[in-house]
Amino acid sequence: MSGSPDPSRADLLRGSLEAVAPAAHDLVSHFYALLFLRRPDLRALFPPAMDHQRDRLLAALLRVGGSSDEPHELRRYLRGLGRDHRKYGVLDEHYDAVGSALIGALARYLGERWTPELQAAWVEVYTWAAAVMIEAAADDAEDAPAWWDAVITAHEPRGRDIAVITVEPDRPLPYHPGQHVTVETPWWPRVWRHYSIANAPRVDGRLELHVRAVPAGWVSSALVHRARVGDRIRLGPARGGLVLRGETLRRTLCVAYGTGLAPIKALVEHMAQRQLAHRAHVFIGAKYRADLYDLGALSAMADVYPWLNVIPAVTHDRSFAGDQGALPDVLARYGDWADHDVFVSGSAALVQATAHRLTGELGVAPQRLRTESLDGAAGGTVLLRGR
Repeated sequence: MSGSPDPSRADLLRGSLEAVAPAAHDLVSHFYALLFLRRPDLRALFPPAMDHQRDRLLAALLRVGGSSDEPHELRRYLRGLGRDHRKYGVLDEHYDAVGSALIGALARYLGERWTPELQAAWVEVYTWAAAVMIEAAADDAEDAPAWWDAVITAHEPRGRDIAVITVEPDRPLPYHPGQHVTVETPWWPRVWRHYSIANAPRVDGRLELHVRAVPAGWVSSALVHRARVGDRIRLGPARGGLVLRGETLRRTLCVAYGTGLAPIKALVEHMAQRQLAHRAHVFIGAKYRADLYDLGALSAMADVYPWLNVIPAVTHDRSFAGDQGALPDVLARYGDWADHDVFVSGSAALVQATAHRLTGELGVAPQRLRTESLDGAAGGTVLLRGR
């Protein structure tokens, strides 16, 4: 579609978000109250518990209202949301109901700050955003299903709280190494969670997922402790930007924390299959040796490929014979990484600390760094979702 929001209103929108920030969670709760009051039929599209939902809507509001003067990047983000919404059963008509509830909630919590000019700005940016998402969903529907049904073909526990799970989709699921999919289990309908794919594309179409059960994690606990071979789950379309740029020979640095190893492993497999690596270093961080749950697989690859170096490091296990310390410190001990493409995956705090060290002290240009964290990237129906 053509057009974009009026960039001259960007400061006005950002100012309204700053003004409402102290009451942001109340605003989001009021939004859902208005939406379900006016359209009670829409409640069936949402998960039973709404905690994650509220956080994701708030993040999306900040993204859309705060980035209206960056239409090209915002359009890319919104098109991803529009495609994602298909698996929730979102219809074009639902966007009008959401927009009405959003305007009503903003008007209430901005009070005297809510002016006709501000209302016009929010109506414009939301109308544009909804049109972008609707168009993306229609385009996607021409050649892709809303979701993939899949059967679990292997389930391997790795310690108390991690499982390596192999699934076979009912039809080919296209993706790039390093991307993730959303997963819905039969035990928690309408609750979707993100998990990175841990293998490069295979001829048999199977996907390997690394799942850590987290406290109060409905989907993760079900996948680790309840799921068995033969169980069926649903997969959403592949998303994410932790992917290789082109197909040229390269020097690569990969840094993984916990199950953030999954997309890194897929990238390494892809480089091996396509003979893309001039030299690749993979640093894997954990608290204890036992947390290095898939070190054996990476070490076996390093035995086969002389260009691959795998360096595990722990922070709380003095009996470990390898590197000790936090990964940013370990990376610094190994030298300068300025001539490498860099990929970092794991928890948000660890990814942020590592990225800061790499770009601030270790010579990595920001444009050569790609990061991903799936912390809090809960699934569920949200018509504007945080990344």
